[in-house]
Amino acid sequence: MHRTVVELLRGNETHTRAYDSHFDDVQESQHPDVVTVCCSDSRVLQDLMWGNDEPGNIFTCGNIGNRVVQTTEAGEVVSGDVLYPLAYLDTEVALVVGHTGCGAVTAAYDDLTDGIDAPPGVRHCLDLLTPHLDSGLDSLPSDLDRPATINRLVEYNVDWQVAFLRESDEVPDSVDIVGCVYDFQDAYPGQRGEIHVVNVDGERAAETLRKQHPEIEGRIDRLWEY
Repeated sequence: MHRTVVELLRGNETHTRAYDSHFDDVQESQHPDVVTVCCSDSRVLQDLMWGNDEPGNIFTCGNIGNRVVQTTEAGEVVSGDVLYPLAYLDTEVALVVGHTGCGAVTAAYDDLTDGIDAPPGVRHCLDLLTPHLDSGLDSLPSDLDRPATINRLVEYNVDWQVAFLRESDEVPDSVDIVGCVYDFQDAYPGQRGEIHVVNVDGERAAETLRKQHPEIEGRIDRLWEY
């Protein structure tokens, strides 16, 4: 595992100790006082989750559904805000960070199963998610409740975004691409606010990842291996 990811996960240990109780009132809903352009759920503390308070350490991109894709006349390409540091700033690691209870994944699931009305801007975002999540629906276990279904699709979405980056000719082969899930709903073992690695460069078998990256084996977890 790249040393940068290991250091970020060590920083996350401080975050979990400081913020465990802060999630008590937002397990099922959110009532934010301000909206910021970040990934985009108000419960996801993008820099604090790593214990980071220093500018210059993390180039933060945010959108609903932690998407790495944008559409152009040429089709789907790596989003410019994700590609910029990889192409021009010598950034060596790309992290795709989903989160439990993701509203964008929930909306995409509802759209695929029942159809939903959405304004054009939201519809555009959903249309970048739904075709790729659709392929995972038939593989889901049949005995899952709704929250468990959503959280498995969160992993599936992270996997797809990692694969898109890894397969893109625009992303240098030297870049380490890691998929994670930020958990504040007690879906994974560990503390609220903990980050769980679910995918490294397209490898998603948890046991294989633990053998490949023993220095973070305690932070590698998956809800769904398909």
